[in-house]
Amino acid sequence: MCSTAGCGVTYNSQSVSEREDGSPVSVVPLSASTAQQANTQKYRPRALPAAFFHAAPAGGSAVGFGALPASPQFPDLSRKSQVLRPLPDVPKPTYRIGVGDVVLLATPKVTNSVAELSGLLAAQNQRQGYAVRDDGSISIPDVGTVVVEGQTVKQAEDALFELLISKQIDPTFSLEVAEFNSQRVVIGGAVKSAALVPITLNGLTLAEALVAAGGLNAPNTEFATIRIYRDGNLYEIPLELYLKQPKLQNKRMRDGDAIYVDLTYDLDRAFEFYKSRLDVISLRGKLKTDALEALTSEIQLQRAAYTERRSLFELRASLGAEKRDYVYLTGEVSKQNRFALPFEQQSSLADVLFSEGGYDITTGDPSQIYVLRETSDAKPAGPITAYHLDARNAADLVVATKLEMRPNDVIFIEEQPITKWNRALQQFFPVLVNTATSSVGK
Repeated sequence: MCSTAGCGVTYNSQSVSEREDGSPVSVVPLSASTAQQANTQKYRPRALPAAFFHAAPAGGSAVGFGALPASPQFPDLSRKSQVLRPLPDVPKPTYRIGVGDVVLLATPKVTNSVAELSGLLAAQNQRQGYAVRDDGSISIPDVGTVVVEGQTVKQAEDALFELLISKQIDPTFSLEVAEFNSQRVVIGGAVKSAALVPITLNGLTLAEALVAAGGLNAPNTEFATIRIYRDGNLYEIPLELYLKQPKLQNKRMRDGDAIYVDLTYDLDRAFEFYKSRLDVISLRGKLKTDALEALTSEIQLQRAAYTERRSLFELRASLGAEKRDYVYLTGEVSKQNRFALPFEQQSSLADVLFSEGGYDITTGDPSQIYVLRETSDAKPAGPITAYHLDARNAADLVVATKLEMRPNDVIFIEEQPITKWNRALQQFFPVLVNTATSSVGK
């Protein structure tokens, strides 16, 4: 018979201690404060390729209609650099009455005016509204029709005055626009409520249009962009710049403008929005079809190009051809493995442990969880800091969510004391039996 030491049989388990070359290993209890200090070690997560963040045309041409240009512009957008393409300044226009507007006629309420203005106003009402018809005129019963489309309020008053004089009716009246329906701006995207906003006598600014849609609904202004589709061109104003510069807020809108507030550049969503605007501005027949097909083809080509670049990147990453940052897991973890740190964001100790299945609670010692990190040093192997997490109290696992991972960190979980003893016995008993059998044979 012999002891395990005497027979040369030993069981060696991993633990955290000073290295054989004498390099120190500093064990630091992991707490909220030490985690915060550890997080000061600089690390910038790897960035995804630009193809994941922006979309832009590769060229080509599109058939236009009317004021549409030969090649509608979709600016090069990226998460890292937003481009300012502001609307051109336009002077404040004089409002001209259009089809769909409602004009309001008002006359003094006089007891003997019923006979003279029986068609113009009812006896019990001094004010009467008239909608501008498709032919640009309003029709006043027993008085006649007068064309007001394309005229200012003053010009429309003059035309109505002449009509009343010709009918020998007292021309004492006033005229105003009660409803503005002929000139409108459409607003969609990240606003409280998509809306058609009318342009009134005072005109309409970009800020007023957004307020009319209930205001912005962009929780993160850093990447949001206001895009305006006008005359076939796509203009863009980063939301951060818009909020800081009043001159951008005061850009004047024109009839037919389409405003879209993007949180991210979504080709499908933007295309559907602008397609609806092409319908609204009355592209007809083959020219309309050609314009929409050209726009569709151009966007599909853009999408295909960026999809191919993303697929190639994902394939290279799956084959190990793209450089990645890793954290390593060893000891009593569910699986000895390496964890690839994600792109664009930090990962915590909790992320690594629980995304890989955590640790084996039957064999792993919750009081002996370590994150081994080599500090910066000019030597081939610098000193190591071991951040020690004692998770016997499950509430202390919250600290694991605060410690950010760094490339080449090693997460080690030690065995339970009884696990060490059990494994030593499992290896010792076969040796003991063989020794005893040999002795009996002799």
